[in-house]
Amino acid sequence: MSALPASAPSGGAGAHAGTGERGLVPRDAADLLGILRDGIPRTRAQLAEHTGLARSTVASRLEALMDAGLVSPAADAASSGGRPPARVTFNAGARIVVAIDLGATHGVIAITDLAGAVLRAESAPVTIADGPEAVLDWAIGVAKRLLKASGRPRSDLAGVGIGVPGPVEHSTGMPINPPIMPGWDRFDVPAYVRRTFDVPVLVDNDVNVLALGEHAVSWPAEDDLLFVKVSTGIGLGIIAGGRLQRGAAGSAGDLGHVRVPSSRDTPRHGDEDADLEALASAPAIAGYIADRGTPATTSADVLALARAGHPDAITAVRQAGRDLGEVLATCVNLFNPSVIVVGGSMARAGEHLLAGIREVVYRQSTPLATQHLQIVPAAAGETGGVLGAAIMVAQRLLDPE
Repeated sequence: MSALPASAPSGGAGAHAGTGERGLVPRDAADLLGILRDGIPRTRAQLAEHTGLARSTVASRLEALMDAGLVSPAADAASSGGRPPARVTFNAGARIVVAIDLGATHGVIAITDLAGAVLRAESAPVTIADGPEAVLDWAIGVAKRLLKASGRPRSDLAGVGIGVPGPVEHSTGMPINPPIMPGWDRFDVPAYVRRTFDVPVLVDNDVNVLALGEHAVSWPAEDDLLFVKVSTGIGLGIIAGGRLQRGAAGSAGDLGHVRVPSSRDTPRHGDEDADLEALASAPAIAGYIADRGTPATTSADVLALARAGHPDAITAVRQAGRDLGEVLATCVNLFNPSVIVVGGSMARAGEHLLAGIREVVYRQSTPLATQHLQIVPAAAGETGGVLGAAIMVAQRLLDPE
């Protein structure tokens, strides 16, 4: 188990939930807070100009936000003459969030503020297949200990955000037929966690949560971003118009079950009915290497071989990138993102995976869609998932929508 470093503050996107949400912001003041959440202090006059509201209206709504502790006076810089106008700023530390990032074989638990800055965190190996009670009991126990260590009272807790490695029904927060999560199907995760933490509990799949974290840390100014996770499975997080897009039921981004089209870059290979996950996931890459006589079963094996320059590993990872590129080229033509971020264990295999993706995407997508497109590795690191989980909570409780 290891302690994690603090993370940078953030912006964010949408959220799902369970029941029992309690907004922290008076509805008529939410837009005003939304402006201040970028962390830039502003005067009342600037806020009035930005919103078109009367200064008296801005003053009354700011008073409500200050009473709630969400806005506080900012330290004003010295002026060249006369007293500088008083400025106000978002007080991200007014409340805290428990953020939980669960993967197939790992878990990260954190206490964050409302901007996603990590105050306390721990990571440890975890086996998601042990079932919901065992895994959630562990996560809750760590969260309680971190909350105590933070010195913050339980009353400061605004909500709990959880990412899990499987599809989640948007309307309930329940995992639905998750392939690597035996015992989790339709388990009421929000209700189970609320037995300990009586606050809103929001649940989403890990790829969506990671997309939120990566968007906040590295690309807050980009409104259209795709996050691809390539690990035991393959998934896609879609941020369009600055907000996470989940689709009607929460299943948007199920990239792994898309058939890979054949082209001159990726001629037909694998089984006739092979989908992307069967060709480009970590187990598929390991299987390719093992079939050629080099022992490999896990993503760690693939990474070690690729980093050592093993030719079969490099060939397999590069081809996996091409397979991903065939599917992502269609996504680029459909969504026209400005950035594709590639994360997950396989993204750590040097430039081989990204080179394969770029090779096909830039060739197969339309010139207008790719003229400014960046395809980059994930940068948020181990805290990306908990950061995204915290943003999920903050967006639900602070956003006007």
